[in-house]
Amino acid sequence: MAVEPTISQSSSDLGPDPEVLVRPKNSPLPASGVPISPWPGLATMVVPSTDNYSSRNNFHKMELDDLSGKEGVSWLLPSEVDAQRRTDMDDPYYVPTAGSGHLFQPIMPFRERLQKKGFVFSFSYKGEAMANIHGGMQRGMDYVHELTLQMNFDLGKMAGWNGWSIHTLLMNRAGRQVSHDRVGDYYVNLMEVYGLSGHVVAHLVDFYAEKKFMNNRMDITFGRMSLTHVFATSPLICSFMVTCSAPVALKVDPGFAVYPKATWGSRIRFRPTRDTMMQLGAYQVSPLLNNPSGWAWGSENTTGVMLPIEFTWQPFLTRNRLPGHYVFGYAHDTSRYPDVLGTAPANKVVAPHRLSSAPMDMFWFEGDQMIYRKGGRNQMAGGYLMAGYIHNTPHVSSISDEAYGGLSFNGVIPSRVTDRLGILYSWYHVSHRKELGQIYAQNAGLSLGAQVLAPQTDSHVIEAYYAIDAFPGILVQPEFQYMIRPGETSRIPDAALVGLKVIGNL
Repeated sequence: MAVEPTISQSSSDLGPDPEVLVRPKNSPLPASGVPISPWPGLATMVVPSTDNYSSRNNFHKMELDDLSGKEGVSWLLPSEVDAQRRTDMDDPYYVPTAGSGHLFQPIMPFRERLQKKGFVFSFSYKGEAMANIHGGMQRGMDYVHELTLQMNFDLGKMAGWNGWSIHTLLMNRAGRQVSHDRVGDYYVNLMEVYGLSGHVVAHLVDFYAEKKFMNNRMDITFGRMSLTHVFATSPLICSFMVTCSAPVALKVDPGFAVYPKATWGSRIRFRPTRDTMMQLGAYQVSPLLNNPSGWAWGSENTTGVMLPIEFTWQPFLTRNRLPGHYVFGYAHDTSRYPDVLGTAPANKVVAPHRLSSAPMDMFWFEGDQMIYRKGGRNQMAGGYLMAGYIHNTPHVSSISDEAYGGLSFNGVIPSRVTDRLGILYSWYHVSHRKELGQIYAQNAGLSLGAQVLAPQTDSHVIEAYYAIDAFPGILVQPEFQYMIRPGETSRIPDAALVGLKVIGNL
């Protein structure tokens, strides 16, 4: 005779499906399910840890404890949907783009000895080759690479200063950008490993101190850092070339210090409830192209202060504890920027008082939700849907709006649950104010410059990749990109590119 399940045996009280929590055979991840820290780039709610590599409690130092001990927004969800109502979730949201494990295993004992003394490091290579095979300005291929050395110093272990740590990151970059050379776009960089540092032997990206206090419930950082390591970023965004380390509409803003551009500043971070996080900061603003080496601090011209604030809701849904990350951000740059309408010949058409400079405001929403779990307990063991929207002050911004949507799925090939498929569509809209200024200039017979073929409106990019966790320490990622309206005009209809990204961890 069949026995009716008791209340305690109901499906809403059961834990996750056992099969979804099984770790892949020969997984390069440690027992905590998190790659050995440190790694380039930080996720929304985590910072690097110097815990033992084999520790199952690695997550505890990575993610702050909450202030209230209660749920926030998730309390409004039905009890059968809200997994966090039954138990805390202990799997952190880590960056999956540096590859799992390390390529050179013989030095692991040496790493572990250093870790016990409070010092951890990583050295990585990232190379990208992209070829324009259709459309654009010309066919051909470009190559870029970066070498990154990241070092973290735990001053608690070194000097007894509990909660204090020092973070540094040095980088070498070289190569050419396919967007500029082959495609004809100067807003959207289709290759991630190209940017403000140029061809510098050792660019200083990060050099900042961190202090955790209130029993791991709050932390503060101060020194030289990139905003896009902690604001408006996520592991999923940074798995794509075009959006890493933040959406393009924010990276082109002068006040948003985009990786590897660093600036002086400070940030405080805390979790009001178990499912929410707040962070706010204050940063020096200097032109993005100032101090390309990262070392000449005295040469930077300060134009204002950037004041960002960000709120994150992180629910865990259903019995399989499917994480979501919903980020709402705002930033105010006190610098005064010129009107993008331009001054000639717009000053003959528009009253002079309407061409005054103004500060810049930025708004962003970035959301992702895991829709299935496969291959373990950590937050990257599953497939996500994702979307976002960014808006900048049109009066002084070249790119006023951006919207994107896509997916990031693991386990598409059943036997390879650590591989990941990503597809992302992005739309970029040039400020109507800038377009109007270009129309005025064109009608007056003035040149728009060598890089602008016509008044600019918008462009679109579709990016797809398949990241192969080839073996410990090596990630191989074939890429396809299709850009509609390169240069944000119809003069170049489209461009199709194929390429390969390879990441190696020493």
